[in-house]
Amino acid sequence: MLKVKNKELQAVMHAIGSEVPMKKPELLVSAGSLEEMRRLIEAGADAVTMGEHTFGLRLAGDVSLSELKEGAAWAHEHGAKVYVSVNQIMTNDQVALLPDYIRGLEDAGVDGVLFGDPAVLMAVKETGVKLNLHWNAEMTSTNYITANYWGERGASRVFLARELNLEEVIDFKQNCDLAVQVQIHGITNIYHSRRELVRSYLEHQEKDDAGTQDRTINRGLYLIEQERQDERYPIFEDTTGTHIMSSDDICMLESLDEVLAGKVDVLYIEGLMKSLAYNVTVVKSYRAAIDAYTADPDNYQFNEEWLDAIRELQDPDRELSFGFFFKEQVY
Repeated sequence: MLKVKNKELQAVMHAIGSEVPMKKPELLVSAGSLEEMRRLIEAGADAVTMGEHTFGLRLAGDVSLSELKEGAAWAHEHGAKVYVSVNQIMTNDQVALLPDYIRGLEDAGVDGVLFGDPAVLMAVKETGVKLNLHWNAEMTSTNYITANYWGERGASRVFLARELNLEEVIDFKQNCDLAVQVQIHGITNIYHSRRELVRSYLEHQEKDDAGTQDRTINRGLYLIEQERQDERYPIFEDTTGTHIMSSDDICMLESLDEVLAGKVDVLYIEGLMKSLAYNVTVVKSYRAAIDAYTADPDNYQFNEEWLDAIRELQDPDRELSFGFFFKEQVY
Protein backbone atom coordinates (compact mmCIF):
# COMPACT_ATOMS: atom_id res chain seq x y z
CA MET A 1 0.00 0.00 0.00
CA LEU A 2 1.29 3.44 -0.93
CA LYS A 3 0.16 6.78 0.42
CA VAL A 4 1.28 10.40 0.22
CA LYS A 5 1.49 12.49 3.37
CA ASN A 6 -0.14 15.91 3.23
CA LYS A 7 1.51 18.21 5.78
CA GLU A 8 -1.21 20.86 5.52
CA LEU A 9 -3.91 18.25 6.11
CA GLN A 10 -2.02 16.85 9.09
CA ALA A 11 -1.79 20.36 10.56
CA VAL A 12 -5.56 20.81 10.17
CA MET A 13 -6.26 17.47 11.83
CA HIS A 14 -3.87 18.31 14.67
CA ALA A 15 -5.74 21.58 15.22
CA ILE A 16 -9.06 19.73 15.21
CA GLY A 17 -7.71 17.21 17.69
CA SER A 18 -6.58 19.94 20.07
CA GLU A 19 -9.95 21.70 20.06
CA VAL A 20 -12.43 18.82 20.27
CA PRO A 21 -12.44 16.20 23.06
CA MET A 22 -11.68 12.68 21.84
CA LYS A 23 -14.77 10.51 21.45
CA LYS A 24 -14.78 6.96 20.18
CA PRO A 25 -16.40 6.64 16.76
CA GLU A 26 -18.99 3.95 16.17
CA LEU A 27 -17.51 0.81 14.61
CA LEU A 28 -20.14 -0.45 12.17
CA VAL A 29 -20.08 -3.65 10.10
CA SER A 30 -22.50 -5.41 7.74
CA ALA A 31 -23.98 -8.77 8.72
CA GLY A 32 -25.98 -11.35 6.78
CA SER A 33 -27.61 -13.28 9.62
CA LEU A 34 -28.29 -13.19 13.35
CA GLU A 35 -25.37 -15.54 13.96
CA GLU A 36 -23.04 -13.21 12.09
CA MET A 37 -24.46 -10.26 14.01
CA ARG A 38 -23.74 -11.90 17.35
CA ARG A 39 -20.20 -12.93 16.40
CA LEU A 40 -19.32 -9.49 15.06
CA ILE A 41 -20.68 -7.65 18.10
CA GLU A 42 -18.81 -10.05 20.39
CA ALA A 43 -15.67 -9.25 18.36
CA GLY A 44 -16.06 -5.55 19.13
CA ALA A 45 -18.53 -4.00 16.66
CA ASP A 46 -20.70 -1.23 18.10
CA ALA A 47 -23.40 -1.71 15.47
CA VAL A 48 -24.38 -3.81 12.47
CA THR A 49 -26.37 -3.26 9.29
CA MET A 50 -28.77 -5.92 8.00
CA GLY A 51 -31.93 -6.11 5.93
CA GLU A 52 -34.00 -8.04 3.44
CA HIS A 53 -33.61 -8.13 -0.32
CA THR A 54 -37.01 -6.56 -1.05
CA PHE A 55 -35.83 -3.24 0.35
CA GLY A 56 -32.04 -3.44 0.76
CA LEU A 57 -29.21 -3.25 -1.75
CA ARG A 58 -26.21 -5.66 -1.82
CA LEU A 59 -26.95 -7.59 1.33
CA ALA A 60 -24.89 -10.49 2.64
CA GLY A 61 -28.11 -12.27 3.64
CA ASP A 62 -31.89 -11.92 3.87
CA VAL A 63 -33.00 -11.04 7.42
CA SER A 64 -36.75 -10.97 8.07
CA LEU A 65 -38.66 -8.59 10.35
CA SER A 66 -39.06 -11.26 13.02
CA GLU A 67 -35.32 -11.94 12.93
CA LEU A 68 -34.57 -8.23 13.09
CA LYS A 69 -36.73 -7.96 16.21
CA GLU A 70 -34.83 -10.82 17.84
CA GLY A 71 -31.50 -9.39 16.72
CA ALA A 72 -32.23 -5.87 17.93
CA ALA A 73 -33.22 -7.16 21.38
CA TRP A 74 -30.02 -9.18 21.66
CA ALA A 75 -27.86 -6.32 20.38
CA HIS A 76 -29.37 -3.86 22.85
CA GLU A 77 -28.71 -6.25 25.72
CA HIS A 78 -25.06 -6.21 24.67
CA GLY A 79 -24.80 -2.44 24.24
CA ALA A 80 -24.90 -2.49 20.42
CA LYS A 81 -27.23 -1.17 17.71
CA VAL A 82 -28.94 -2.58 14.62
CA TYR A 83 -29.53 -0.53 11.48
CA VAL A 84 -31.55 -1.73 8.51
CA SER A 85 -30.71 -1.15 4.86
CA VAL A 86 -33.70 0.30 3.02
CA ASN A 87 -31.52 1.67 0.24
CA GLN A 88 -33.00 -0.11 -2.77
CA ILE A 89 -33.64 1.75 -6.01
CA MET A 90 -37.38 1.72 -5.42
CA THR A 91 -40.05 0.79 -7.95
CA ASN A 92 -43.72 1.78 -7.67
CA ASP A 93 -44.53 -1.69 -6.29
CA GLN A 94 -41.84 -1.41 -3.61
CA VAL A 95 -42.93 2.10 -2.62
CA ALA A 96 -46.44 0.79 -1.97
CA LEU A 97 -45.00 -1.71 0.53
CA LEU A 98 -42.79 0.79 2.36
CA PRO A 99 -45.24 2.13 5.01
CA ASP A 100 -46.00 -1.32 6.42
CA TYR A 101 -42.33 -2.27 6.36
CA ILE A 102 -41.32 0.94 8.13
CA ARG A 103 -43.94 0.31 10.82
CA GLY A 104 -42.57 -3.22 11.16
CA LEU A 105 -39.06 -1.88 11.68
CA GLU A 106 -40.23 0.41 14.47
CA ASP A 107 -42.05 -2.50 16.09
CA ALA A 108 -38.86 -4.59 15.78
CA GLY A 109 -37.01 -1.96 17.78
CA VAL A 110 -34.22 -1.29 15.29
CA ASP A 111 -32.12 1.84 15.77
CA GLY A 112 -32.28 3.36 12.30
CA VAL A 113 -32.59 2.88 8.56
CA LEU A 114 -30.22 3.52 5.66
CA PHE A 115 -31.93 5.24 2.75
CA GLY A 116 -31.09 6.82 -0.57
CA ASP A 117 -34.54 7.21 -2.09
CA PRO A 118 -36.66 10.11 -0.72
CA ALA A 119 -39.64 7.72 -0.79
CA VAL A 120 -38.24 6.11 2.36
CA LEU A 121 -38.06 9.44 4.16
CA MET A 122 -41.61 10.23 3.06
CA ALA A 123 -42.84 6.85 4.30
CA VAL A 124 -41.25 7.47 7.70
CA LYS A 125 -42.99 10.84 7.97
CA GLU A 126 -46.29 9.45 6.67
CA THR A 127 -46.34 6.68 9.27
CA GLY A 128 -45.09 8.90 12.08
CA VAL A 129 -42.56 6.33 13.27
CA LYS A 130 -39.47 7.38 15.25
CA LEU A 131 -36.45 6.00 13.41
CA ASN A 132 -33.04 7.53 12.84
CA LEU A 133 -32.46 8.18 9.13
CA HIS A 134 -29.03 7.63 7.60
CA TRP A 135 -28.64 9.08 4.12
CA ASN A 136 -26.68 6.62 1.98
CA ALA A 137 -26.73 7.75 -1.63
CA GLU A 138 -23.66 5.77 -2.77
CA MET A 139 -21.71 7.90 -5.27
CA THR A 140 -23.67 11.15 -4.90
CA SER A 141 -22.91 11.95 -1.24
CA THR A 142 -19.91 14.07 -2.20
CA ASN A 143 -20.62 17.46 -0.62
CA TYR A 144 -21.82 18.73 2.75
CA ILE A 145 -24.39 21.15 1.27
CA THR A 146 -26.43 18.25 -0.08
CA ALA A 147 -25.94 16.31 3.14
CA ASN A 148 -27.19 19.27 5.18
CA TYR A 149 -30.19 19.50 2.84
CA TRP A 150 -31.18 15.96 3.81
CA GLY A 151 -30.41 16.79 7.43
CA GLU A 152 -33.01 19.55 7.34
CA ARG A 153 -35.48 16.92 6.17
CA GLY A 154 -34.81 14.46 8.93
CA ALA A 155 -31.56 12.63 8.24
CA SER A 156 -29.14 12.35 11.16
CA ARG A 157 -26.21 10.67 9.39
CA VAL A 158 -24.55 10.67 5.98
CA PHE A 159 -22.49 7.86 4.46
CA LEU A 160 -19.81 9.55 2.37
CA ALA A 161 -19.00 8.51 -1.21
CA ARG A 162 -16.04 6.13 -1.30
CA GLU A 163 -14.33 8.29 -3.94
CA LEU A 164 -13.56 11.13 -1.52
CA ASN A 165 -9.99 11.49 -0.32
CA LEU A 166 -9.06 12.16 3.30
CA GLU A 167 -8.76 15.91 2.81
CA GLU A 168 -12.28 16.01 1.37
CA VAL A 169 -13.56 13.81 4.20
CA ILE A 170 -12.13 16.16 6.83
CA ASP A 171 -13.56 19.21 5.05
CA PHE A 172 -16.93 17.43 4.86
CA LYS A 173 -16.86 16.65 8.58
CA GLN A 174 -15.98 20.24 9.55
CA ASN A 175 -18.93 21.66 7.60
CA CYS A 176 -21.60 18.98 7.97
CA ASP A 177 -24.50 19.15 10.44
CA LEU A 178 -24.97 15.36 10.31
CA ALA A 179 -22.90 12.54 11.76
CA VAL A 180 -20.34 11.48 9.13
CA GLN A 181 -19.75 7.84 8.19
CA VAL A 182 -16.89 6.55 6.03
CA GLN A 183 -15.91 3.10 4.84
CA ILE A 184 -12.51 2.07 6.17
CA HIS A 185 -12.33 -1.59 5.12
CA GLY A 186 -13.64 -4.01 2.52
CA ILE A 187 -14.89 -4.27 -1.03
CA THR A 188 -16.74 -1.46 -2.82
CA ASN A 189 -19.29 -1.40 -5.61
CA ILE A 190 -18.27 0.23 -8.91
CA TYR A 191 -21.22 -0.70 -11.18
CA HIS A 192 -24.86 -1.67 -10.73
CA SER A 193 -27.62 -2.73 -13.09
CA ARG A 194 -31.11 -3.81 -12.11
CA ARG A 195 -30.90 -6.51 -14.75
CA GLU A 196 -29.78 -10.01 -13.73
CA LEU A 197 -27.08 -10.20 -16.38
CA VAL A 198 -25.35 -13.34 -15.10
CA ARG A 199 -28.58 -15.30 -14.67
CA SER A 200 -29.67 -14.25 -18.14
CA TYR A 201 -26.37 -15.53 -19.54
CA LEU A 202 -26.66 -18.83 -17.66
CA GLU A 203 -30.20 -19.34 -18.92
CA HIS A 204 -29.01 -18.54 -22.44
CA GLN A 205 -26.35 -21.23 -22.00
CA GLU A 206 -29.08 -23.56 -20.65
CA LYS A 207 -27.27 -24.22 -17.39
CA ASP A 208 -29.18 -26.52 -15.03
CA ASP A 209 -28.75 -24.27 -12.01
CA ALA A 210 -29.81 -21.01 -13.65
CA GLY A 211 -33.32 -21.20 -12.25
CA THR A 212 -32.60 -22.30 -8.69
CA GLN A 213 -34.41 -20.81 -5.73
CA ASP A 214 -31.19 -19.20 -4.47
CA ARG A 215 -31.30 -15.81 -6.16
CA THR A 216 -27.81 -14.80 -5.04
CA ILE A 217 -24.97 -15.58 -7.45
CA ASN A 218 -21.49 -15.38 -5.97
CA ARG A 219 -19.46 -18.11 -7.67
CA GLY A 220 -16.08 -16.56 -8.12
CA LEU A 221 -17.07 -14.87 -11.38
CA TYR A 222 -15.19 -11.72 -12.32
CA LEU A 223 -14.41 -9.33 -15.14
CA ILE A 224 -10.87 -8.73 -16.44
CA GLU A 225 -9.63 -5.54 -18.07
CA GLN A 226 -8.15 -5.98 -21.51
CA GLU A 227 -5.31 -3.57 -20.76
CA ARG A 228 -4.67 -4.79 -17.19
CA GLN A 229 -5.11 -8.55 -17.11
CA ASP A 230 -4.20 -8.75 -13.42
CA GLU A 231 -7.17 -6.58 -12.40
CA ARG A 232 -10.11 -8.81 -11.50
CA TYR A 233 -13.51 -7.31 -10.70
CA PRO A 234 -15.83 -9.76 -8.84
CA ILE A 235 -19.45 -10.03 -9.97
CA PHE A 236 -22.13 -10.23 -7.29
CA GLU A 237 -25.71 -10.79 -8.36
CA ASP A 238 -28.94 -10.99 -6.35
CA THR A 239 -32.59 -10.03 -6.68
CA THR A 240 -31.60 -6.35 -6.89
CA GLY A 241 -29.56 -6.92 -10.04
CA THR A 242 -25.92 -7.21 -11.03
CA HIS A 243 -23.11 -5.58 -9.10
CA ILE A 244 -19.51 -5.32 -10.28
CA MET A 245 -17.16 -4.86 -7.35
CA SER A 246 -13.72 -3.32 -6.86
CA SER A 247 -10.60 -5.33 -7.65
CA ASP A 248 -9.01 -4.58 -4.27
CA ASP A 249 -10.10 -4.04 -0.66
CA ILE A 250 -9.91 -0.79 1.24
CA CYS A 251 -7.80 -1.15 4.38
CA MET A 252 -7.21 1.99 6.43
CA LEU A 253 -6.01 0.17 9.56
CA GLU A 254 -2.40 1.29 9.16
CA SER A 255 -3.48 4.94 8.87
CA LEU A 256 -6.56 4.82 11.05
CA ASP A 257 -5.09 7.43 13.37
CA GLU A 258 -5.34 10.00 10.55
CA VAL A 259 -9.05 9.25 10.11
CA LEU A 260 -9.64 9.31 13.87
CA ALA A 261 -7.83 12.65 14.18
CA GLY A 262 -10.44 14.09 11.82
CA LYS A 263 -13.23 13.23 14.30
CA VAL A 264 -15.19 11.07 11.85
CA ASP A 265 -18.27 9.75 13.67
CA VAL A 266 -18.73 6.29 12.16
CA LEU A 267 -16.22 3.82 10.70
CA TYR A 268 -17.78 1.22 8.40
CA ILE A 269 -16.47 -2.25 7.54
CA GLU A 270 -18.05 -3.83 4.45
CA GLY A 271 -18.25 -7.56 5.08
CA LEU A 272 -19.83 -8.52 1.75
CA MET A 273 -18.21 -11.49 -0.04
CA LYS A 274 -15.98 -12.27 2.95
CA SER A 275 -16.02 -15.21 5.35
CA LEU A 276 -17.28 -14.73 8.90
CA ALA A 277 -13.83 -15.65 10.24
CA TYR A 278 -12.30 -12.88 8.11
CA ASN A 279 -14.84 -10.26 9.20
CA VAL A 280 -14.46 -11.19 12.88
CA THR A 281 -10.69 -10.76 12.57
CA VAL A 282 -11.08 -7.40 10.84
CA VAL A 283 -13.44 -6.13 13.54
CA LYS A 284 -11.06 -7.23 16.30
CA SER A 285 -8.12 -5.44 14.68
CA TYR A 286 -9.99 -2.17 14.17
CA ARG A 287 -11.45 -2.40 17.68
CA ALA A 288 -7.95 -2.68 19.11
CA ALA A 289 -6.67 0.26 17.04
CA ILE A 290 -9.63 2.51 17.92
CA ASP A 291 -9.36 1.74 21.63
CA ALA A 292 -5.59 2.32 21.66
CA TYR A 293 -5.83 5.64 19.84
CA THR A 294 -8.73 7.10 21.80
CA ALA A 295 -7.13 6.10 25.10
CA ASP A 296 -4.02 8.20 24.37
CA PRO A 297 -3.89 9.91 20.94
CA ASP A 298 -0.57 11.64 21.54
CA ASN A 299 1.26 8.40 22.31
CA TYR A 300 -0.58 6.12 19.90
CA GLN A 301 1.57 3.40 18.30
CA PHE A 302 0.37 1.24 15.42
CA ASN A 303 0.70 -2.48 16.15
CA GLU A 304 1.73 -4.44 13.06
CA GLU A 305 0.13 -7.57 14.54
CA TRP A 306 -3.30 -6.02 13.96
CA LEU A 307 -2.64 -5.93 10.22
CA ASP A 308 -0.82 -9.27 10.13
CA ALA A 309 -3.94 -10.98 11.49
CA ILE A 310 -5.93 -9.65 8.52
CA ARG A 311 -3.20 -10.47 6.00
CA GLU A 312 -3.26 -14.12 7.10
CA LEU A 313 -6.88 -14.41 5.93
CA GLN A 314 -6.75 -11.96 3.01
CA ASP A 315 -7.39 -13.38 -0.46
CA PRO A 316 -3.92 -13.33 -2.12
CA ASP A 317 -5.54 -12.17 -5.37
CA ARG A 318 -6.99 -9.08 -3.69
CA GLU A 319 -4.66 -6.27 -2.67
CA LEU A 320 -5.22 -4.25 0.48
CA SER A 321 -5.17 -0.57 -0.46
CA PHE A 322 -5.97 2.89 0.88
CA GLY A 323 -8.69 3.29 -1.76
CA PHE A 324 -9.07 7.00 -2.61
CA PHE A 325 -8.05 8.30 0.81
CA PHE A 326 -4.61 9.49 -0.25
CA LYS A 327 -5.26 10.21 -3.93
CA GLU A 328 -5.19 13.73 -5.29
CA GLN A 329 -8.52 14.46 -6.93
CA VAL A 330 -8.61 16.22 -10.29
CA TYR A 331 -11.98 17.65 -11.38
